[in-house]
Amino acid sequence: MAKEPVRVLVTGAAGQIGYALVPMIARGVILGADQPVILHLLDIPPAAEALNGVKMELVDAAFPLLKGVVATTDVVEACTGVNIAVMVGGFPRKEGMERKDVMSKNVSIYKSQASALEKHAAANCKVLVVANPANTNALILKEFAPSIPEKNITCLTRLDHNRALGQVSERLNVQVSDVKNVIIWGNHSSTQYPDVNHATVKTPSGEKAVRELVADDAWLTGEFITTVQQRGAAIIKARKLSSALSAASSACDHIRDWVLGTPEGTWVSMGVYSDGSYNVPSGLIYSFPVTCQNGEWKIVQGLSIDEFSRKKLDATADELSEEKALAYSCLS
Repeated sequence: MAKEPVRVLVTGAAGQIGYALVPMIARGVILGADQPVILHLLDIPPAAEALNGVKMELVDAAFPLLKGVVATTDVVEACTGVNIAVMVGGFPRKEGMERKDVMSKNVSIYKSQASALEKHAAANCKVLVVANPANTNALILKEFAPSIPEKNITCLTRLDHNRALGQVSERLNVQVSDVKNVIIWGNHSSTQYPDVNHATVKTPSGEKAVRELVADDAWLTGEFITTVQQRGAAIIKARKLSSALSAASSACDHIRDWVLGTPEGTWVSMGVYSDGSYNVPSGLIYSFPVTCQNGEWKIVQGLSIDEFSRKKLDATADELSEEKALAYSCLS
């Protein structure tokens, strides 16, 4: 029997990431090749014409799984009945802007979108925030959509996770699919901590620790970390545009694993609501290693944290606490 379509909202849908993301969703990348979807595309009124162009292209592509497209600049229409919301739209930081100015703009955007999701989304709607500052935007959304369970509000650090996998695979000249269990701790910012202490590589003689195979602690605690932390800036420098293809692909990975589950013995990084695990203050949206099963994520427990890692986990938590205070000050 054919499945009922799932309604997927993409905000900022006429932008770069949205343009890369919507065909992936329409093709079945996030929910599987047998799951029909209806796309809800939201953007701001000045982008209405471009948004209509995206809708035209979706029609022209004749995706078999795409059962409908709602393209609108009305937030209520966009949020009505959605099962999954991918929040790509946000206010980007422009030259000369203070962090508080950017935060203030995003707080007002996420406050209004949270209210619309709260009132009009389907029960048990899953939310992924992509727009920066992603962790804190997700926290604001949680604040203003109290009926959406906190476990259903997440932010994207899978891009950083995938970047870390890519760097290890390049360094060791192995397939990226043979590398697993890197971790991104903390904020989706340059304070994030890419951690390979528990990561492994599949080799002909079984799984081996990344640290043992790389055999270069200076690289792993230096250049590797800064490369992953600053990869977004490096892509802007090279393309004169920010990461879109990789961000869209990682958003698909995040949702697919959340909905369909992670493979046995593998964890992924997701920005989720902290419960105090690993002595991270509760009340922050913080990136942890998680496993997913039956549409639910669970923080991987019991991993050893060395002194170097502890300092990194605390530094990124401190930044998130500062961001939270800044965001809340914009509400007063």
